[in-house]
Amino acid sequence: MTEEKKHKKVFVDGPITPAFIADSLSKHAAKQNIGAHSMFMGQVRADVKEDGKTVAGIEYEAYHEMAMETLHNIREDAFAKYELTCMHIYHSLGLVKAGEISLFVFTSSAHRRAAIEACDYLVERIKKEVQVWGKEILETGETVWKQPG
Repeated sequence: MTEEKKHKKVFVDGPITPAFIADSLSKHAAKQNIGAHSMFMGQVRADVKEDGKTVAGIEYEAYHEMAMETLHNIREDAFAKYELTCMHIYHSLGLVKAGEISLFVFTSSAHRRAAIEACDYLVERIKKEVQVWGKEILETGETVWKQPG
């Protein structure tokens, strides 16, 4: 099985746009076996650092092959643990400015509890396990590697 068939497309160049998110949701309108959706959207914050400098954006990098394998395993675990109709995970690579979306997790199920719990489960595992790193770009142009969490 090729990587394209084994692994769903997860990485998006740059920010995840509101139009992309709306399109993802609209594609599920015809599916009559879905009773609930749960979504998480991770947005880049304009944090003020201890030295008073503000984060203007985050540049995301990934160890692509390893990250794809880890995401595949997390997806499979979630499908085994929760009664989901479908699941979508998208993570930005490259520059995402403050205020833009960098992580979009979307779960669907016949019932709300499964959709909500699976979405939370996925986000927590993605943040802890997936080989994606962020370099904060400060308003001054300086960079600082973002701490996991």
